[in-house]
Amino acid sequence: MRFKDKVVMVTGGAAGIGRVTAEAFAQEGAKLAICDVNPEAGEAAAKALGPEASFQKVDVSNEKAVAEWADHVATRYGRIDVLVNNAGITRDALLLRMKESDWDLVMAINLKGAFLCTKAVVRVMAQQRAGRIVNVASVVGVVGNVGQANYVASKAGLIGLTKTVAREFAARGITVNAVAPGFIETQMTAVLSDKVKELFLAQIPLGRAGSPADVAGAVTFLASDQAAYLTGQVIHVSGGMYMG
Repeated sequence: MRFKDKVVMVTGGAAGIGRVTAEAFAQEGAKLAICDVNPEAGEAAAKALGPEASFQKVDVSNEKAVAEWADHVATRYGRIDVLVNNAGITRDALLLRMKESDWDLVMAINLKGAFLCTKAVVRVMAQQRAGRIVNVASVVGVVGNVGQANYVASKAGLIGLTKTVAREFAARGITVNAVAPGFIETQMTAVLSDKVKELFLAQIPLGRAGSPADVAGAVTFLASDQAAYLTGQVIHVSGGMYMG
């Protein structure tokens, strides 16, 4: 029960990696506050997370909505111990075919969203002089990927944001780290063709795709007291796809 009575916020917590991560925290005693843009899935997830869990529909690219959510969580639970910036989307296309609107949307959710959520909670964490922030980046933010200029740029930016916020708030007892998943079996990867999946698997020394639980394990570790001396780090959960 590493997170008994700890208050954990998870963006994009209604499904996929976000939901499995929220469940992992809940199983160790945490009080969950999740947000998502899908109210039906969000309400169902919160119900499954226990009586003290809460859900709020939030567009993480909207500063007012994010601030209201953070205020609601701090008021309801009295503190904020962990923020997991997990919300993310893809709008893939080769660079010359990529629409400006798809570039802007991916950057708004994946990078601006993490900036806004972090900004909203660090004030509370700084007053507590304690807090953990874990950002869900991606292996492609380090190695690049064809057809994903917007997504890759957003995740590379998220890694840079992680390191900068880690330096700015270390003196306040706040650690900021990132996990960089590789090829993980989620709704986002389920739409890929068998040929694309085979190409990904060929790059993985462990020979299999990862699961959301693999990512959740790394996130909960970074949010725990066991990782108290880690900050500004990127933990690759990729089966060896990236070694650096």
